[in-house]
Amino acid sequence: MNIHLDLKENSYDIIVERGILCKAGEHLNLNRRVLVVTDSGVPEAYAKTVAEQCKIPVVVTVESGENSKSIEVFSMLLQKMLENGFSRNDCVVAVGGGVVGDLSGFVASAYMRGVDFYNIPTTLLSQIDSSIGGKTAVNFGGIKNIVGAFYQPKKVLIDPDLLKTLPDRQISNGLAEAIKMALTSDKKLFEIFENGDIQKNIDEIIIRSLNIKKSVVEQDEKESGIRKILNFGHTIGHGIEISNTQGLYHGECVALGLIPMCSEEIRPGVINVLNKCNLYNQIDFDWKKIGDAAFHDKKADGDSVSVTLVNEVGKFEIRTLKCSQVIDMAESCLKG
Repeated sequence: MNIHLDLKENSYDIIVERGILCKAGEHLNLNRRVLVVTDSGVPEAYAKTVAEQCKIPVVVTVESGENSKSIEVFSMLLQKMLENGFSRNDCVVAVGGGVVGDLSGFVASAYMRGVDFYNIPTTLLSQIDSSIGGKTAVNFGGIKNIVGAFYQPKKVLIDPDLLKTLPDRQISNGLAEAIKMALTSDKKLFEIFENGDIQKNIDEIIIRSLNIKKSVVEQDEKESGIRKILNFGHTIGHGIEISNTQGLYHGECVALGLIPMCSEEIRPGVINVLNKCNLYNQIDFDWKKIGDAAFHDKKADGDSVSVTLVNEVGKFEIRTLKCSQVIDMAESCLKG
């Protein structure tokens, strides 16, 4: 399946095909110096398979987790490129999840003011969401994704076979982003979650999710309008993620963040789907910490924030609410 993301001069193809990792060299220009960035949680064979198809590969493995999305790791990767004589004609390939993709894309955007970047996402969350759209970043000053750039990849290769090595919890983590997009934009996709076999429908879930994000990004590449719907659930979700000490994954936090942004009419059905996907967690919420974390970032404007609300599956509205109102909404329906 080839999905073309039309962004004029920044357009690119997203190819979804089982087994495509072994044929990466047929789709990507690897006949040059290639910085292959992966992390310690990704099977070594994946980066090795890509490196074997490169003319001059330089493989760097960073530590798994959000701590690698830092200025220090960003600087280290740039240093590797300098040490190995990378020119403006060379490229960067990410082989990993969202952390690797965000980090590598930002490195590619900065080195010599921009070199080619390819993304080969290996987690469901990154295959569904973060590998396309061009948002690259690192964390700084305790704030997620506060330093970065919009920098589109030249091509994205998505191999659902790579998901076979993921633990069930990471599959659930990725499904949260697909549920998010189904709620705002695709009633049929939500019905797959409600009534279908998720494992048997995983390819369709990936493709339908990518097509939703493709449509949104084509309309609003730099997040000045409709692209804000991709942040559905993320305002409270990020607050939970940053403030929680219980080790919840990003998708698990976003899933909780979706619930208060849905109307009372659809909320029970949403919770049922989250339960089916092992995404509904009862945790101890510290609403003061969550509020401080949620609104001390780029999405807040003074004491107000733009949020996406879903009153009917497949439809959305974007409204500006007081930060205190959003916290009150979240606390009232997540207090257990």
